[in-house]
Amino acid sequence: MSEIPRLEDLEARVGDLSGKRVLVRTDFNVPLDDEGNITDDFRIRAALPTIEWLTERGANVVTASHLGRPKGEPDPKYSMEPVRVRLAELAPGVELLENLRFNAGETANDPAFVAELVDGIDAYVNDAFGASHRSHASIVGPPQHVPSAMGRLLEKEVDVLLGLRNKPKHPFVAVLGGAKISDKLGVIEALLETVDAIVIGGAMCFTFFAAQGKPIGSSLHEPDMIDTCRDLLAKATEMGKTIHLPDDITGTDASGNFAQFGSRLGEGSIGYDIGPGSAAAFTDVIMDARMVFWNGPMGMFEDERFASGTRTVAQAMADTKAFTVVGGGDSAAALAQFKLDDEVSHVSTGGGASLELLENGDLPGLAALRKN
Repeated sequence: MSEIPRLEDLEARVGDLSGKRVLVRTDFNVPLDDEGNITDDFRIRAALPTIEWLTERGANVVTASHLGRPKGEPDPKYSMEPVRVRLAELAPGVELLENLRFNAGETANDPAFVAELVDGIDAYVNDAFGASHRSHASIVGPPQHVPSAMGRLLEKEVDVLLGLRNKPKHPFVAVLGGAKISDKLGVIEALLETVDAIVIGGAMCFTFFAAQGKPIGSSLHEPDMIDTCRDLLAKATEMGKTIHLPDDITGTDASGNFAQFGSRLGEGSIGYDIGPGSAAAFTDVIMDARMVFWNGPMGMFEDERFASGTRTVAQAMADTKAFTVVGGGDSAAALAQFKLDDEVSHVSTGGGASLELLENGDLPGLAALRKN
């Protein structure tokens, strides 16, 4: 794979950046409360090293991002104004365009919208890892027209995640949770090639239980993925890899009361979290590893009754001496909720992007930069 241009490469190509207009694609898709206030500015702060590097060299920085899921037209609910106010506090003088997805040309990768974005722009920097798995206009378009490079955030994400994929330290353990096995099937198959063990929690585990013939009550699962899970278990065994599944579950019984179960749930019972025994066992696996990748909560951690499994795994990620990477999304939110986000080696800014990069070894946004 050819090298992706970095900021120093951009400077060497463009020359003196003083007075040059540089478009920086950022990921300012920050969480907002009901009043439109930013509840976590991590993604804005994560872009500052790139912005500061450019402004220190005299560049006029124009940032651009999406926010939420507007339907290709202006929507006051998704205005960038709260982000603009916070950005002005952190990086005075830096321009921020309105929400890219207010224009249908963004998600459609419309050449006309690309032309609009690069009009008057001297160079482009992609620092939006969380959006680089999308072939959107602002991600793959500008490198076709102006000198381009990846920013510091994107550079770090690529170095860390491709390091996991291509140069793992063993034992290497992947901890996967969340609701759907279908969302993570590709990355599980890819990870089986490099990891020593995969730990499965969240509602995903119930589809695996069903594949083992265990009763799962009324727990969330994917019936059409049962055969796939059965095949994955068999494949892991053939490869000499271990897939760790929970031995106990926390949830509610048929009457809706809080309850603890083994790995077989009675009729009407629903599992919402891994049980304390499984949390302890998963901790042991994490503590014995030299490298750990975690993506997806162990249960419905937003509800304190079912937060224990995710909290225990988060604490293990903080306590282990292994190199630890958290793949964005709900896992990063859980770490922040438990105030452990500064206790791991790397927290990715992109859940879907981190999984796709681990699965495929490349992203559309990276491929576009290499062709520049």
